[in-house]
Formats: sequence, C-alpha cells, structure tokens
Amino acid sequence: MSLFTGTAGYYRQFRPGIPEDVAAALDQAAPTRTGGPRRLLDVGTGTGLVAEALLRRFDDIIAIDNDAAMLAAAESALRPKLPGGTRLSLVESTAEGFVPPADWKADLVTICRAFHWLDQAAVLARLNDQVAPDGVVAIFGDSSFWTATSPWKEAVRDVIKTFLGEERRAGSGTFQHHNRPYSEIMEESPFDQVEEARIPVHRTWTTESILGYLYSTSFAAPQLFGDRLPEFETAVKERLTDFSEHDIFPEENEFLIRFGQRSRR
Repeated sequence: MSLFTGTAGYYRQFRPGIPEDVAAALDQAAPTRTGGPRRLLDVGTGTGLVAEALLRRFDDIIAIDNDAAMLAAAESALRPKLPGGTRLSLVESTAEGFVPPADWKADLVTICRAFHWLDQAAVLARLNDQVAPDGVVAIFGDSSFWTATSPWKEAVRDVIKTFLGEERRAGSGTFQHHNRPYSEIMEESPFDQVEEARIPVHRTWTTESILGYLYSTSFAAPQLFGDRLPEFETAVKERLTDFSEHDIFPEENEFLIRFGQRSRR
C-alpha cells in the first residue's frame, strides 16, 4: 500500500503548485533543443504539479509514480491542458524500477518533494543511462508543515503529535530522516557537478486549506486518525483561532533546488 493511499484528492486540491519562478529556473537549467523534442522525466510526479508547471516548456514528458490514484488525478488535470504537439506519458512505476522507451533520454529530470522516499544512490545511478549527455537532474522542494517555521505551524504540529505521537508518521510507520545534504549525495553520483538555487515564496493559508494540506501528507493522512478525525479537525480549528481573527495565515517558505550535471572531463 502506498504511503499516500487516500490522499490523492486532497493532494491535487490543496498541495501548493510550482511557482513560476521555480518553473523558469528549471527551464533555464535544462539544455535547449532544435530539430528534436525536448524531454522531461518527472519522478514521483504525484498528481502532476511539476509536469503541469512545465507543460509548455517540454515537448515529450514522462511522469512516473507508484500510486495509481495519484496518476489518475494527474491524468484528469493535465490531459485537458496539454498543448498541441506535446506528448505526455503517465507511467505507474517506482523510480528504482523505471525503464524508459528505447533511445529515450531526458534533458531534465525533476524530483520534487520525493527524494527522501527513494533509494537515492540507486536512482541517481540508474538515471545515468536515462539522461542526455548534457542533461540535468533537479532535486528540489519546499519545507513541509512538519518543519515548523512559524508559531501557527508549530501549533498545528503539536496538535498532530497529541493525536498521533511525537514521531513523524509515514503511513503506518514512522519517517526515517536522511541526515546528509542532498548535494553530498549527488556529488557521489554521476551528476556530481552540483549547483544550488533558493527561490523564496510567500503563501496565504486558511483553516480549510491547512486541513486539506495535512490530509494530503503521509504524516497526517485522514485514515491515520480513524474515528478521531472529527475530533482532530475541531482541535486544529480551535488552536488556529489563537493566531488569526480573520482566518488568514501567512507563510514564508522557499524552494531549494539542487541542479546536478555530469563532469565534463
């Protein structure tokens, strides 16, 4: 069973999308092509938020995920928006097991909010055969609510801990933290020339969107609460009233992007 079973609807509706500044940075990092398709491989696509942000920048897109419900949501959202002449393939697969079509090489690989779930060294090694010689691997994400960066986030996290325990959940288990910076892991891979970019983002949340976001995560998915879900919702709503009279909760966040390319020797 996927860590995100039952969350696809919440994920599509309430997970923040990819800001234009982030999409532009990804676009600029990838090589341009003349006379052939520009190819994107989106690993751990979920409901297709990254692919959606890059639809008009690539001609041939493969988006993979191991959760069929997530892919169905991506299909429903992306297919109607697909520009003419752009090819989109949604593939149910793990990153570790994915095999692209023969002679298919990505110009850009994106792994957003998903690298911590992967066998990182193994995936980067496999990508060596799946990426064009001048291609780029981009590993990126923003901070989740569990990484509290404001008083109202800390309060929400405390409510979650009251119901589910002190350790961060990951479905039926607990989250296993990766202590090494992703840049170090990439530097030990074929994509050892690493550059970082930080792109700030400002968001505004409401109680509804906060709860919807929580239900899209592996650490606060609805099924984790069982019959206490209504009680949890009430507790979150009551706690949030301490931080806003008008149901407006500002957030300052940032996307950290690590771009990896092969050494030119």
